[in-house]
Amino acid sequence: MRHSCTGRNNVGPVCLWLAKRIFAKDVERMKTKKSDEIRTVAAELFAKHGYGSVGVAELGEAVGLGRGALYYHISSKEDLLYSISSHYMQLLIDAGRNIIALEIDPVKRIRLLSREMINAVYNHRAAMTVCFREIHELSGEKYRNVSQLHQDYQQLWVDTISMGVAHGKFRPIEKVAIKGFMGMFFYSFLWLNPQGPQTGDEIGDIFGDLILHSLTPWKKNNLSECGCRE
Repeated sequence: MRHSCTGRNNVGPVCLWLAKRIFAKDVERMKTKKSDEIRTVAAELFAKHGYGSVGVAELGEAVGLGRGALYYHISSKEDLLYSISSHYMQLLIDAGRNIIALEIDPVKRIRLLSREMINAVYNHRAAMTVCFREIHELSGEKYRNVSQLHQDYQQLWVDTISMGVAHGKFRPIEKVAIKGFMGMFFYSFLWLNPQGPQTGDEIGDIFGDLILHSLTPWKKNNLSECGCRE
C-alpha cells in the first residue's frame, strides 16, 4: 500500500513519521558538517599553538560557538584531539590497504605508499602535525588506540618489505630501519611546504627512490667497500 503526503487531507501518522525522519536526517547532517568544521579548525589551532596552549574558549570563538553549543558537538578537548588523530590515521591505513589490495608488485607498492603518505601530509598538514606531534597528550585507552593505529600503518610497510624480500627484490632489514623510514615520513610536517616548487607526488617519489635504494640487495664487493653488514 502506497502512502502520499500530498494534498490537504492526507496529513496523518505516516506523513508525520516521514517528516520527523527527514528532519532528523537533516539535523544529523548539519551536526556532522559542523563537527567536521570543528575538527578542521581545531587541527589548525593545535598545529599552530600546541594542544596544551589552546583553550576551549579560544576554540569556540574560532568556530563561532559558545561553550555550551561547542560541547553539543564534542565531549571534551581530549576527545577532539582523539577524533583528529584517529580519523586521519584511519584514512591513511585505509588508503594503504587499498594500495596493497590493488598492487601486487612490492616495488610499485613502495612507490605508491610513499606518494600516499607524503600527499596526506601535503594536503592535511595541520591534522597530520597533530597526529604525529600531539599523540602523547592522549591518555589511557585513547592513547593506546591511536598508538595501535600507528602500528597498523607501519605494518603495511613491514608486510610490503617482507613480500619483497620473499621475492628476492629486497634485502632483509631490521625493524628499527623501518621505524627510520616512518620517521622520515611522519616528521615531514616540520619542513613540507605545500606552496613550494615540488608537488606531493614528486616528493613522494624522491622518498620512494631513497627507500628502494636502501632495500636493493647488496653485492659482496659493495658490502666490503662500505663496511656494511648483510
